[in-house]
Amino acid sequence: MDSQDFQDPGTYQTLEKVVGRLLGPGGCPWDREQTHQSLKRNLLEECYEFMEAIDSGNPKHMVEELGDILLQVAFHIQLAQEGGRFGPQEVFTSINEKLIRRHPHIFGDAEAHTTEEVKANWEDIKQRERGDSSSRLSSIPRDLPALAYAQLLQDRASLAGFDWDNLQGVLQKVDEEARELEEAESQEERESEMGDILFSLVNMGRWMSIQMEDSLRHSNHRFSRRFTDMESLCKERSIDFADLSLDEKEALWQEAKKRVD
Repeated sequence: MDSQDFQDPGTYQTLEKVVGRLLGPGGCPWDREQTHQSLKRNLLEECYEFMEAIDSGNPKHMVEELGDILLQVAFHIQLAQEGGRFGPQEVFTSINEKLIRRHPHIFGDAEAHTTEEVKANWEDIKQRERGDSSSRLSSIPRDLPALAYAQLLQDRASLAGFDWDNLQGVLQKVDEEARELEEAESQEERESEMGDILFSLVNMGRWMSIQMEDSLRHSNHRFSRRFTDMESLCKERSIDFADLSLDEKEALWQEAKKRVD
């Protein structure tokens, strides 16, 4: 296989050929050592990098990161194909059949006129596919970040009717959990109650249509930008940040907010 085989780079078929060459006889030594297990972290990292690209609003960055995710998909398919387990046809058949099956309001006779109805239908179909003995929560990946996992738990429970009647009930629950944290006496109790507060805050965000994982990530980025700018201001002014009073640090923080936001 020579460079003439890769003259059309704008197709998935070319990506398959490239990956096949990398993993094939005489291919890249590092690539040929990879397994599904060894590539798990790579896929996760590429997904997070794509999330950053979305937040940046940079189309070129998004194109690059989506390509990296596709590379991981192609690698896993090629590894499975070489092991005789499955190939691209099984993967594409599975997702196409699933999409058609879970959108009966589009491809069948069912009706769903709102987002809520669509989500409820989707979960009902998933539940039937899993079997009546399976929990609605069983398919949520446990390796998700804790905030995202909590929000999915609450989404699934809500679709089964386990939810507050209104936002006021959610807010009261947050207040209740805060009081219980204040009353906690042991470290174990404080850790448990802090978890309950976070869980309740996630629920509050869900009621406000806020993706809490994204919300906290954006806050982390804002804090990082502002604090880094504070450090830069101190260097420019030959000031030792640690020697500043709390009021001086607060004033510097407000200055940094105006500069970087």
